[in-house]
Amino acid sequence: MAKPMELELKNVKLRAGDQLKVEGRILPEAKGFQIELGRDEDHLALHFNPRFKDDTDGAVLVCNSRIDGCWGHEEREKHSDLQRGSTFKIVLKLTGDVFEVEMPNGHEIKFPNRSVLDVITYVRVRGDLKLTAFKIY
Repeated sequence: MAKPMELELKNVKLRAGDQLKVEGRILPEAKGFQIELGRDEDHLALHFNPRFKDDTDGAVLVCNSRIDGCWGHEEREKHSDLQRGSTFKIVLKLTGDVFEVEMPNGHEIKFPNRSVLDVITYVRVRGDLKLTAFKIY
């Protein structure tokens, strides 16, 4: 299987009202991928993690936060929006107190900004995917 892809941005400044668009192709044998927003890798306001072969739930979307290196409570939702071998477009919207994630089929997931970060300075996209477009606007 191909080596997992990783894009890491530091010293960005994302505030309420900003959006992040991630487009790509999920690898045919993908286990999963992650989109993470926060201050650094130990302080993540949003850990967005579609998994295709989770031990408990099979295809599941996991959202979580990580504060000072400690993971919070996972929010898990079965998903079928994202398929191995398919292309996808995900739009993440920062509203201040909530992250809104627009999935490929128009389904929207909301996750609270538990860490109450006003400014996101760290973005990482990694996993079993080929990134074709990445845009902050």
